[in-house]
Amino acid sequence: MDNLKCHLSWTKGVKAVSFLDETIASMQQKIKNKEVKVSELTESAYKRIRDVDDSVQAFLTLDEEGAMEKARALDEQVNQSEGQPLFGIPAGIKDNIMTEGLKTTCASQLLDNFNPVYDATVMKHLHAQNTITVGKLNMDEFAMGSSNENSGYFGTKNPWDTNYVPGGSSGGSAAAVAAGEVPFALGSDTGGSIRQPASFCGVVGLKPTYGRVSRYGLVAFASSLDQIGPITRTVEDNAYVLQEIAGHDENDSTSVDVSVPDYRSALEGNINGLRIAVPKEFLEEGVDAGVKERIQTAIRTLEGMGATCEEVSLPNSRYAVAAYYLLSSSEASAHLARFDGIRYGVRKGGDDLMDVYKKTRSEGFGDEVKRRIMLGTFALSTGYYDAYYKKAQKVRTLIREDFNQVLHSYDVILGPTAPTPAFKIGEQKDDPLTMYLNDILTIPVNLSGNPALSIPCGFSNGLPVGMQLIGKPFEERILYRVGHAYEQETGHYKEKPGL
Repeated sequence: MDNLKCHLSWTKGVKAVSFLDETIASMQQKIKNKEVKVSELTESAYKRIRDVDDSVQAFLTLDEEGAMEKARALDEQVNQSEGQPLFGIPAGIKDNIMTEGLKTTCASQLLDNFNPVYDATVMKHLHAQNTITVGKLNMDEFAMGSSNENSGYFGTKNPWDTNYVPGGSSGGSAAAVAAGEVPFALGSDTGGSIRQPASFCGVVGLKPTYGRVSRYGLVAFASSLDQIGPITRTVEDNAYVLQEIAGHDENDSTSVDVSVPDYRSALEGNINGLRIAVPKEFLEEGVDAGVKERIQTAIRTLEGMGATCEEVSLPNSRYAVAAYYLLSSSEASAHLARFDGIRYGVRKGGDDLMDVYKKTRSEGFGDEVKRRIMLGTFALSTGYYDAYYKKAQKVRTLIREDFNQVLHSYDVILGPTAPTPAFKIGEQKDDPLTMYLNDILTIPVNLSGNPALSIPCGFSNGLPVGMQLIGKPFEERILYRVGHAYEQETGHYKEKPGL
């Protein structure tokens, strides 16, 4: 803690704010009481970034001039902030979410010069709340990866130990929150890309129910799986953010028109009588012994708080990884066909149009993106569609039915978020099959469309371990209820990396 105070030493007359010590609610109260200015919060974010981001490398693009200009304007509008629980709160945004006038690259050299002309719907929601966009966060290129090592620029590092990966593809988002650079960040989750980095970095990450949060303005990887969600330090903060970004959007045909409940009212601290299912498949061979021990300890804690935990089976989850990579790669091959250097992005010269396409895509895309495009194109090709893509869709239906059956009798499903803690940088980069298995416990939830929350549940070998809570569609409230009660009981959220 002394080192943190040293890092946040400040110029005379300006209040330094540590995002590792404050919640969104506490910052809001200080803004309303005029104990701290929005401009001081924003300056704190950039000061922290200057202090630690050379080590973490979470940000791709910063907007300090624009952010400070908006923050100073908001300093004069505090009295009009009623009904805006995120008023003046700095935020980081994953770089595949459209931000008008602020470069959005998807961490790809192909989009190095791309400046969107419109905002994603989630950004419109945040602007309505008068949040401050600090900058755009690093990621695996086009959200394809589980370690952040597939960024077209540089790899982000885990704040708990910079020799380790932060997870992916929203590794920049999770690392920025864990490092105290921003109070919250937005990420996207296609096969675990919010929850797995949240687990690796010891923060809270939610994949909402498919259709709960608009995907309009999210650069698609696999549109039947992608969801935008919040990454925060605490469950309460997560509920604050989801409250403001959720809702129906006519611009998104997959957005579901259901009411958005009051998520913060679910944080009651009482889980007495709740029934929690623990799938045996989630604790089988391949799960790190330290991770398994932390989960079993968490189960005993929840039982001590009055919940009932029982073993169940999700028999078709063993097929999830194979089905996911066929489906997601197939969708990716179709979505990424638009990136040809003609309409937007960096164009490479050639002798004719076909030569331009080839050079632009071969030089612009990284190896992992090319790998998935080729896999997806193969799965959709004549003679293979029924054998692979159609069969994978049938498996997806079986997985969804497994979840429905278990959640008919239980309130929540519990298990590890990832089978291991974070691994060392470079350790799995040249082994794509092993890398893909990092998402083995998160992928089934994307295939089913259910909501899932990852929260810290301790450490293994000095690195964070995440516990995943899975709920019924559009029942994020119960996940927040259980997660908040557990968080307050254990106090894991108080742990901070020693940057």
